[in-house]
This record gives sequence, C-alpha cells and structure tokens, in this order.
Amino acid sequence: MKKFELTAESKINIFGKKLFRIKALISFGDVEEGETGGWIEKEENLEQSSGDAWVSGDAEVYGNARVYGNAEVYGNARVSGNARVSGDAGVSGNAWVYGDAEVSGDAWVYGDAEVSGDAWVSGDAEVYGDAEVSGNARVYGNARVYGNAEVSGNARVSGDAGVSGDAEVYGNARVSGNAEVYGNADYTTIHGFGTQFRTTTFFQCKDKQIRVSCGCFLGTIPEFREQVKNTREGKIAEEYLMIADLMEKHFVKEKESGE
Repeated sequence: MKKFELTAESKINIFGKKLFRIKALISFGDVEEGETGGWIEKEENLEQSSGDAWVSGDAEVYGNARVYGNAEVYGNARVSGNARVSGDAGVSGNAWVYGDAEVSGDAWVYGDAEVSGDAWVSGDAEVYGDAEVSGNARVYGNARVYGNAEVSGNARVSGDAGVSGDAEVYGNARVSGNAEVYGNADYTTIHGFGTQFRTTTFFQCKDKQIRVSCGCFLGTIPEFREQVKNTREGKIAEEYLMIADLMEKHFVKEKESGE
C-alpha cells in the first residue's frame, strides 16, 4: 500500500528541478492521513512501502537521492545527488546532504551544515552550524562537528569527540574518544612512520590530556610510549618515541602561547 502521492502542486527549484508537493494517503508514525509534506522529484526519492520516513516543510529531495527507514527531512533542508538518509536519521534547518553522502542511524545534520562526497555520518553523531563533512570522511559514535569546522579526506571523528570552531580535520587524521578540537592547534597528524607507514594523530581531550590514535591504539602519550617500548624495537621504536617527545613539547608550547 502506498503511503503518499505526488500532488498537482509543483515548483522549479534553484537548480532547475521540477519538484512535487507530497501528501500522505494513510496515517503512519507522526504523519496523519491527508497531511501535506515537502517536495520531491519522484516517488523513488521517498520510501513508499515501509518505514515512517517523511519529507516535510519546505524540504527538498531530488536527483537519485533516497530517504527511507524512519528518517526525516524537514525545514528547508535538501537531499540530492545520490545521497541516502536512513534509519532514524534526520536532516533539518538549511542543511544539505548531497553527492554520494550517507546519513544513517540516529545521526542528525542541521543548521547550515553540509555533508557531501562519499562522507558518512552515522550512529548518534551530529553535524551542525556551518560545519562541512566531505570526501571519504566518517563521523560516527557520539561525535559532534559544528561551528565552522571541516572534516574531509579520509578523516575519522568518533567516540565522544567534538570538532568545532575553525578546525580542519583532514587527510588520514583520527580524532576519537573525548577529543575536543576547537582549532587546528588542538590536533596534529604525523605521516609515514612505523611498519605500515600509517598516520598517527595527537589531539587534545576534554580533560586537557593529549591522546594518541595510531592504528588500533588509543591512549595518552605516556601510554603510547609504553606501548611502543613493549611492541617495537630499533629505529621504528626510536622514531615513535621521538615523535611522542616532540608532540608533548608542541602541545605545551601551544597551551602556553594561548594563555
């Protein structure tokens, strides 16, 4: 059974797409039979057969984008391209999700935020304000990206991490745990060391401790040193220990210059 239909009310959006207002044919979730919703280009943009997914307000879904599960798109939000919004996720305000981006789980994208490229926002993560998540970036767990922050490339932000202000997290950076990155001075990445030439990320946390993310390891600088001594030897161990010393001095200097 179809849960909505395209009405005769239509408009041409700013990208030249002809969109149709939708209307509920049955009651489901918080939607009442006969209730008018937002704008979509075609029925395929919004799941018909199951789930409580809905588009409302002046929100627009077009292109090959899909909204399904129990997801909600409302306000002046836009979902376009090949983007997917699913699960119990929400996109609202003036937010825009486009390209091949995916928003899923209980994640929310709102305000003037943008999620694009092949980026994923999932779990209980939130992206809001003027924040941007793009490329192959992943934001998940209870992470928050907001303000004017940008997360791009292959970067990962997870756990209870917060990235805000004018911070730019990019490349192969990994920010996790209780990280609190307000600006670019709050994290640093080191590339090309170790047996797998992986990226090691040093970042400040909410408790003002500096933590290290390297492969499967996540811990403080002293814990990182201990891990290196127990698992590495020779030149590789020396390099990692030198990096730990350098980063410890780096963050102390940044802290002192900010006081």
